[in-house]
Amino acid sequence: MTMDEIAALMQRGLDRHPLDDSLKFDCGDDGAITVTDGKALRQDLPADCTIRISQANLVKLIDGKLNPMTAFAMGKIKVSGDMSVALKLGKMLG
Repeated sequence: MTMDEIAALMQRGLDRHPLDDSLKFDCGDDGAITVTDGKALRQDLPADCTIRISQANLVKLIDGKLNPMTAFAMGKIKVSGDMSVALKLGKMLG
């Protein structure tokens, strides 16, 4: 799954469950997706919370094959900024 496809999936989730805060998924060399103002943008913009994750693990997370708490504990996900925003991720992706 490409980053554009991931952003499109996130947008569908946002359309159903809007997020008031901004959230960035930083996938390193693969790029970033910033969720802000009800849009999933393929841009590296400032955000309330940044989740650093590989593109492969982001796909697993979206597919429900990676538990976010386990991934965080194992270091597969690094969170900076407002941690409460990251906790809203399940609602957006669900």
